[in-house]
Amino acid sequence: MAKRTPLFDRHVAAGARIVEFGGFDMPVWYSSLVDEHRCVRQAVGLFDVSHMGEIRVRGPGAIAALEWLVSNTVTDMAHGQARYALLCNDRGGVVDDLIVYRVSDDDFLVCVNASNREKDFAWFVANNPRTDATITDEGDLWGQIAIQGPASELVLASLTPSDLATIAYYHHAPGTVAGIEGCIIARTGYTGSPGFEVFVPADQASALWDALMKAGEPHGIKPIGLGARDTLRMEARMPLYGHELSDDISPTMAKLTRVCKFEKPGSFLGAAAILARKEAGTDTKVLAGALIDGKRVVRDGTRVLKDGVDVGWVTSGTRSPILEKGICMLYVEAGLDAPGTVLQFDLRGSLETGTVVSGAFVKKSAA
Repeated sequence: MAKRTPLFDRHVAAGARIVEFGGFDMPVWYSSLVDEHRCVRQAVGLFDVSHMGEIRVRGPGAIAALEWLVSNTVTDMAHGQARYALLCNDRGGVVDDLIVYRVSDDDFLVCVNASNREKDFAWFVANNPRTDATITDEGDLWGQIAIQGPASELVLASLTPSDLATIAYYHHAPGTVAGIEGCIIARTGYTGSPGFEVFVPADQASALWDALMKAGEPHGIKPIGLGARDTLRMEARMPLYGHELSDDISPTMAKLTRVCKFEKPGSFLGAAAILARKEAGTDTKVLAGALIDGKRVVRDGTRVLKDGVDVGWVTSGTRSPILEKGICMLYVEAGLDAPGTVLQFDLRGSLETGTVVSGAFVKKSAA
């Protein structure tokens, strides 16, 4: 039986269509995917992301443990900083992507993907190299609410005494929101629009949701489901585990070696395998993005061709509500990821064309 977040009753009351995702009953949409998507790009939307997992790493050995466990470095993180990183396996694949939040000298909160909550916690515990680092599953202790869109700061500022302007991108601060103490306010998100994610004690999540919805009324706030969350992250070309990332896909293929600090003392779990794969030249495919020329939508799993030769596959595809064009993320042979490259997509025997582009499909300033 699927789990439910602390906000499940709010979704049902709002008329959401509920689906199972990552082991949780979650809202896929409330009104329509396109309507909710545009609301986030143009105004402000509210997401329940309480299904995400939280792992606490504490103790004198917390830094050393995390330096081994995650691909990015944590030693130089400031208090209140957040950093994107990967968990990698001994084959050089990606176990998960995550965000590390540094709370204090020896206290870190790690946010992992919903579908990997149990797997990631077990991985942390099994591969913890330090007896003086305590690793705790706090997933059920926290609710998490994302407020995203151009008006997000105005709405959140009306409910907290915290100076949100002092919280830089990929930083966080403790705070009281809507009178609820013990929150963590982070300027992070998964939409490509400006916004925040608020960690809140689970038993106070409903109160915070209600307060944010009320405060956002003058700004046109709407609850947003997983459907629009997916199309928003695709427009921003943000990877999703199980699509652009997997246990078999290396950071080199995913173009994420920027968050792999091979040079840090002791390196990290999986580093040797990633470098070995790169040296051997076995990772021939690389991640790219393409705009579709015609009106048809290219879906996950579609085969990609170049001059009639199969050169890869689509990992995520949709019709962009902002561009009103098809977009997709795909793995292709190295060299075919160059901007301007024209590719073909096999849609049940007929071909659609698309052109490789660089960067996000929709930039924040254009959203």
